[in-house]
Amino acid sequence: MEIFVQQLFNGLTIGSVYSMVALGLTLVYGILHIPNFAHGALYMMGGYITLTMMTKLGFHYWLAIIVSVLAVGFIGVLMERFVFNLLRDAPPIHDKIAAIGILLFLEAFAQFVWGADYQTMPTPYGQVVNLFGLTFTLQRILIIVSAIIVMILLYLFLKKTFTGATIIAMAQNREGANLVGINTNKVAMLTFMISGGLAALAASLAAPINLVFPGMGHLVILKAFVIIILGGMGSIPGAIIGGYILGFSESLGATYISNDYKDLIAFILLVIILTVKPTGLFAKGGH
Repeated sequence: MEIFVQQLFNGLTIGSVYSMVALGLTLVYGILHIPNFAHGALYMMGGYITLTMMTKLGFHYWLAIIVSVLAVGFIGVLMERFVFNLLRDAPPIHDKIAAIGILLFLEAFAQFVWGADYQTMPTPYGQVVNLFGLTFTLQRILIIVSAIIVMILLYLFLKKTFTGATIIAMAQNREGANLVGINTNKVAMLTFMISGGLAALAASLAAPINLVFPGMGHLVILKAFVIIILGGMGSIPGAIIGGYILGFSESLGATYISNDYKDLIAFILLVIILTVKPTGLFAKGGH
């Protein structure tokens, strides 16, 4: 029973990271219909920037994270302005090729600047907490709490603010949003900024548990794509719930089936769910 609860908690931790990454991905997809393959590289950049701020400039963990979120958000805006915006009227395949190009460029850049070695990120929250006979590290609790706060804030932003309403309007119909005077360029930039910021935050929170290296975004982004397909492309609740479904399946699968196959679980789950419900759990219209 203790192992089960411990694994549920681990599932909650992994799921929180996946959900944050998938949220950024689904926002961009829902609004601009761009499957941003470079999102994993933004995640990776987030990890490196936080690490550099702490180790080279001696910033406190939270301050480093804020710098990282802003910096990666800015990289997201640059990507939207100088790449995706220019390709808006190009055939859809061009977006995808450009995104893969950005991904390769950022990975090569990271390898050039920081080297290919695995690096460990220090954290002020390495303490172990005992609760009801179970051991948790503070960092894992921090990941879960931060993810929940971010999701609530994002929900309130999208539902309660005028800017949030323009994002949702644009997700439903870009042309229509343009006609009613919404500045679609601004909304697109803002969406990429939020998306990059979420990726950086997820990486900065997860890195002390995992490691920082140029390819750290690969598996995470593959799984984020699985999540947004699971949840229904462009659905925000779908991205959140899909992230946790995957997190739980992985941590329980690793314990009760085999640790060797835990990365396969995402794809097995994808096949099962799409067989039953081809449009995903929360298909469009479920906003």
